[in-house]
Amino acid sequence: MWFSKSQDQVLTELKVNKASGLSSSDAKGRLEQYGMNKLKGKPKKSIASLFFSQLKDMLIYVLLAAAVITLVIGEIADAVIILLVIILNAVIGVFQEYKAEKAVEALQKMTTPRSLVRRDNEVKEIDSSEVVPGDIIILDAGRYVPADLRLIESANLQIEESALTGESVPSSKDASDLFADPKTPIGDKSNMAFMSTLVTYGRGEGVVVATAMETEIGKIAKILDADNDEMTPLQKRLDELGRILGFLAIGICAVIFIIALIQRRDLFEMFLTAISLAVAAIPEGLAAIVAIVLALGVTRMSKINAIVKKLPAVETLGSVNIICSDKTGTLTQNRMTVVKDYTSQNFKDISGTETNLTATGDETELIKSLVLCSDATFENGQGTGDPTEIALIVLGDKYNLTRTRLNSDHKRVSENPFDSDRKLMSTLNVEGKGYRVHTKGAIDNLLHISNSALVNGKIVPLTQELKQDYLKKTEEMSDAALRVLGVAFKDTDSIIKPEEMEIDLTIIGLVGMIDPPRLEVKASIEEAKSAGITPIMITGDHKNTAVAIAKELGIATSIEQSITGAEIDELPDEIFSKNINNYRVFARVSPEHKVKIVRAFKSHGNIVSMTGDGVNDAPSLKFADIGVAMGITGTDVAKGASDMILTDDNFTTIVHAIEEGRNIYNNIKKSVIFLLSCNLGEVITIFLSILLSWPVPLVATQILWINLITDSLPAIALGIDPGDRDVMKQKPRNPKESFFARGAGLRAVIGGTLIGIFTLLAFFYGLWEHGYTLGSIANAASDPAYEEALTYARTMAFVVLAASQLFYSLSMRSSTKSIFKVGLFSNKFLIGAIIIGILLQLVVISIPFLANAFQVQNLTLMDWAIVFLFAFIPFCVNEIIKVFMKLKYKD
Repeated sequence: MWFSKSQDQVLTELKVNKASGLSSSDAKGRLEQYGMNKLKGKPKKSIASLFFSQLKDMLIYVLLAAAVITLVIGEIADAVIILLVIILNAVIGVFQEYKAEKAVEALQKMTTPRSLVRRDNEVKEIDSSEVVPGDIIILDAGRYVPADLRLIESANLQIEESALTGESVPSSKDASDLFADPKTPIGDKSNMAFMSTLVTYGRGEGVVVATAMETEIGKIAKILDADNDEMTPLQKRLDELGRILGFLAIGICAVIFIIALIQRRDLFEMFLTAISLAVAAIPEGLAAIVAIVLALGVTRMSKINAIVKKLPAVETLGSVNIICSDKTGTLTQNRMTVVKDYTSQNFKDISGTETNLTATGDETELIKSLVLCSDATFENGQGTGDPTEIALIVLGDKYNLTRTRLNSDHKRVSENPFDSDRKLMSTLNVEGKGYRVHTKGAIDNLLHISNSALVNGKIVPLTQELKQDYLKKTEEMSDAALRVLGVAFKDTDSIIKPEEMEIDLTIIGLVGMIDPPRLEVKASIEEAKSAGITPIMITGDHKNTAVAIAKELGIATSIEQSITGAEIDELPDEIFSKNINNYRVFARVSPEHKVKIVRAFKSHGNIVSMTGDGVNDAPSLKFADIGVAMGITGTDVAKGASDMILTDDNFTTIVHAIEEGRNIYNNIKKSVIFLLSCNLGEVITIFLSILLSWPVPLVATQILWINLITDSLPAIALGIDPGDRDVMKQKPRNPKESFFARGAGLRAVIGGTLIGIFTLLAFFYGLWEHGYTLGSIANAASDPAYEEALTYARTMAFVVLAASQLFYSLSMRSSTKSIFKVGLFSNKFLIGAIIIGILLQLVVISIPFLANAFQVQNLTLMDWAIVFLFAFIPFCVNEIIKVFMKLKYKD
């Protein structure tokens, strides 16, 4: 509340003398009391803690259980394989997240290293980390503010606060201002200066009222430090799936023991069989496959200028249905630009990008005066000085009225600097044999000190009619959210004093400027809206300016769709959350408001993306489902808090990234449903055989081979499927939608059942070939030939199970389109995975030591044909089912 107290109150409360400052002993005592003026962060996570945090997942627990199970069986090699899968999954996660938490470190780097303070009645330069509450800080142009200050003196002071407030134009400061409203937005606190903002003009003095974590930027650091461990939609689904599979495995074991007791079978034998079934129920490669698919997705995203820092963010982006974007620098160019000028009866739109234009008549004088009455520079695409003045220099360059040439021809001999009370700036320049005053500033103030106007090259009296004309055009520009600047001149024979310059001027005209939208953004927003995504503008700028930009871009249609930070504070949280969907523009907001807005949208079940580049965006970037930072203009703070960085700062890239994210999620879903279909087939095969007191068709090592090797390659290939071209014509996926929605669960059950049935058929066909029927199996245990027949039958079941899963993967590429419509060879990786999978089956069966290890043997040529025929049937049935699925779930 320092902004509501007078200078004397503040100095008294902080026990400091304005003229002499703190004494060295006072400063030392306060440094011990308040600590160093540095931002603090959470202790950094070690590589080990990052690694172990990757293991805190239900699916990983299930995999660890599978490893223990295989150790109990005595299959050490299989246990090692599963553990390697777990380690691979964790390493991928650590690699992606190692550099993710750098936001507070970046904030620390932003703080200025040296500051001018008044201590012991003299001005000293000290490390900014040694600044304490009560210190008197001296500010001048080009110097960073070392802490939060209550200004006690200001002279034409302007501070660039865009990283903190989102405003493009430096804020004018006035130490004498007072604000009674406790909810005054940061951008309106003209009697305050904030840590890490930059003085661009004038000078001032302030008393330190907050240091380190108590500053506004420190509050942002605290928000960034707060744990936000909410899981992404994909993590939630995989966690839910892991729990289901874990309980399923336990349930299977329990059912098997109950059956064993009822059938009075050998309990140890049943224990081993139960382990086989549990292994069959668990897709051991799922966690690693999902991690690999996401990692491959990250690589694909980088090729479209989107760098993803956290793997789950790839999928999250695809389910986004709200994009909250900062205005300044994200939707706009963060560069003030003159778009309209007006001289009497001549209103001109100059918003184009053309150069080498020719000014005519009064317009030439207008531009000439504006350029001469500016201190900024603009060379080789880089500007220095006030953004408003840079815009005027660029305007001159467009009309070949360059600052260098004009200042050479019309040397400046005197000036009256800008003053926030006058809201004017004047220069006195050589003009022919005499001199000319050039004055720019607020049009209202100019009209009060002018008595004539330039009309078609002639100076005429400034009538009431002309005044109204200028004011009307000013109002029109202001309504269009333009910042309006007037300009006037007067000729004089001699050099005059600054206080004599702004008297009896001649009005030339005015210009309107704005921070213009990025050229490509409008089309991107239209595309996003057509994909069912709602764009939202969040900014620290003024309401009218924000709404004007939002209307131009197609984000909003009326001012009723906007709300300010102060208005948000007036609403109870419940009412604000309830009405959040009515708003498209949020203006004059603080970092805390941004987080509140994101949370309100999320409370309705939305998946929220927040884009931005400033320090003020960092907390909301962190709390959004996915934070997107700008790579070029973005601060390190924003990049550190984000999940994804756009290397080209192009809003269009977000739309492309959403498309890629949707396809990646669909691909992960294909992989998961494929793996579960395969595992269900294995469970059905074993469970039915036990339930009916038949021999077990598969041994645990065969199941593990298929789960970890045969299934994994097609699953990864499905994960990098080219994707659906029509994916952006669909609405965003419901965040609560299950993996098994839109018929996917039914397809998994049908596919798994078919695979299981034909695996059993192959097993009994193999026994039947050797003269054993269902009736004779019970009495064949003592028959020496039976063991060989059992091995042969298991080999046929093993091949059918593996091959049917490989062929079935082709059918998984689309839920409604046939493989021929999708393109049989459009995913060459999948074709390669199927070929490799079949070759691996041949290798296992043909090489003796592998055949012994997996308890298989070679088949006759006829039986190879039969197993492949059996294996092909689930694929064919699924393709037929697609015809009916297409009618129910249209793309």
